[in-house]
Amino acid sequence: MNIKETPLAGLKVIELKLFSDERGFFTERFKDSAGIGANFVQDNHSRSTPNVVRGLHYQSNPDQAKLVSCITGKIYDVAVDIRKSSPTFGQHFGIELDETRMLYIPAGFAHGFCVVGSQP
Repeated sequence: MNIKETPLAGLKVIELKLFSDERGFFTERFKDSAGIGANFVQDNHSRSTPNVVRGLHYQSNPDQAKLVSCITGKIYDVAVDIRKSSPTFGQHFGIELDETRMLYIPAGFAHGFCVVGSQP
């Protein structure tokens, strides 16, 4: 996996490396030593039909980081920095996610997504 910084502090794009052959593929989706620095305590899964928009979501008391991915199809995910003390407060970052790309969203961000591609 390759972790890339974004213009918003703490927000990271995670590019997954696929090992493919005629049977399908294998990929490592999370590794504690990858340097994200989060302690994951919950895993959620949702399914939406094309053109559905979900969000903007955020959690507070306690704040919650998220690792967003798209198992099949494609989504366009947008994260908005809502940390009032942040130099990038109010700024957003958007990216298309699929089975090869995830987005780590630290605590203090709202995020939402739109389904832009359906399951093959």
